[in-house]
Amino acid sequence: MPLETTANIWHNGKLIPWEKANIHVMSHVIHYGSSVFEGIRCYTQPEGASIFRLHEHMKRLINSAKIYRMPLPYDVEQLNSAVIEVVEANGVAPCYVRPIAFRGYGEIGVNPLKSPVEVYIANFPWGKYVPGDGGADVCISSWNRLAPNTMPSLAKAGANYMNSQLIRMEADINGYSEGIALDVNGYLSEGSGENLFIVRDGTLYTTPLANSVLNGITRDSILVLARQLGIPVVEQALPRELLYICDEAFFTGTAAEVTHLRSVDRIMVGDGKMGPITSALHKAFFDVVNGLAPDRYNWLTPVKVREAVVA
Repeated sequence: MPLETTANIWHNGKLIPWEKANIHVMSHVIHYGSSVFEGIRCYTQPEGASIFRLHEHMKRLINSAKIYRMPLPYDVEQLNSAVIEVVEANGVAPCYVRPIAFRGYGEIGVNPLKSPVEVYIANFPWGKYVPGDGGADVCISSWNRLAPNTMPSLAKAGANYMNSQLIRMEADINGYSEGIALDVNGYLSEGSGENLFIVRDGTLYTTPLANSVLNGITRDSILVLARQLGIPVVEQALPRELLYICDEAFFTGTAAEVTHLRSVDRIMVGDGKMGPITSALHKAFFDVVNGLAPDRYNWLTPVKVREAVVA
């Protein structure tokens, strides 16, 4: 879908016009993918608007940068304030927020240490991410997720998403909404940009972080909500074929939110409809982000915006 722009982008401590947020073609990030980033959603509630799990996202951004020896000149609270500043300055909600830190214009060559670190934060309207009305039709990708000790899966790094692009393009060309990758051992890993959950016999299963998956913020939220609802949760390595015989399956992610899977490799998941456990978690999640349930875990950071469209 085409990107809707807003007026301002935050860059290294100040707001600049959207159209002025440019980088040099010889920036290190363009040649070597040296970036880390986040995706965050701002939701509207009856009393205004709030950013979902802002602190956790900014902490993960700093951790991703630390893994790649990319020290950021801002701490978590400064980055939180920067996100609030740009969202309020643009005055648009609901919206998607994209903080990104990258190696800029410095020396050319693989070694990035003498290239400066740039930090930008943008926000813009963005709707449904995984296509498919009535559930997503997905496939098992021919591309595996990254093997351990090749590239760090716990870092949300731009270079990792070259692998994601291969997964998503292959799925799209073959008529699917999304692809699911296996890990190096042939077990289920995740989608190109989503964590994966499976329901079988009333128990919720998900792939552990050791299986080359990102430590998703929405993934963690669903685990918290599941335990709150008394749903049994198991994190373990999951075989591919479990997707063909499970009762329910769904993706989670900031962009995907909670998206149920209708079919995998043209095999229907259950009856193809959103099942009772997925439905309960979907409702619990959206009740919190839309302000219809108490924010008992302090996941919402209020912001003041001019154009709030109440969900």
